[in-house]
Amino acid sequence: MSLPLLGPEAETKWIGSPLGRILLAAEEGALVGLWFEGQKYFPDPVVGREGEKNRLLFSLAEEWLSRYFAGENPPPALPLAPKGSAFRLSVWRLLRQIPYGETLSYSALAERLAAGEGRKALPVRAVAGAVAHNPISLLIPCHRVIGKSGELTGYAGGIDRKRWLLTLEGAEF
Repeated sequence: MSLPLLGPEAETKWIGSPLGRILLAAEEGALVGLWFEGQKYFPDPVVGREGEKNRLLFSLAEEWLSRYFAGENPPPALPLAPKGSAFRLSVWRLLRQIPYGETLSYSALAERLAAGEGRKALPVRAVAGAVAHNPISLLIPCHRVIGKSGELTGYAGGIDRKRWLLTLEGAEF
């Protein structure tokens, strides 16, 4: 099942970062997207428009990102409304539980999700696919998921960005 990333009422805003331009997208007072320009699964074409309804939200998101890129661990107090299947939403909820500066393997994430659903196991590839399609990078910290033996794999924003982000957070990998 494929869901549109941005609805017709979406508003977007470009901001700068140490890792390149970032596109923010909001609908109805909640962030629905945060992508590095040109990353894998980037919404193309971008159908949102700059607008005024979400100006405060964009300002708060910029402040959060500024603090994050300065090496702080700001609380994730922004309203988020990622769009995806029930399975993807459950994976993204678990991603938000990975603490700043820590990592978790794809297989451990699959085990946690299976345990939370009362199942014996879930396919790691399916979980990895949901991680890869996370539409709200950084605030839903998919960069904290690594390979089972500690290797950096599978970041839609690119492995160099993933390494930079984990180093910023002081994570061991």
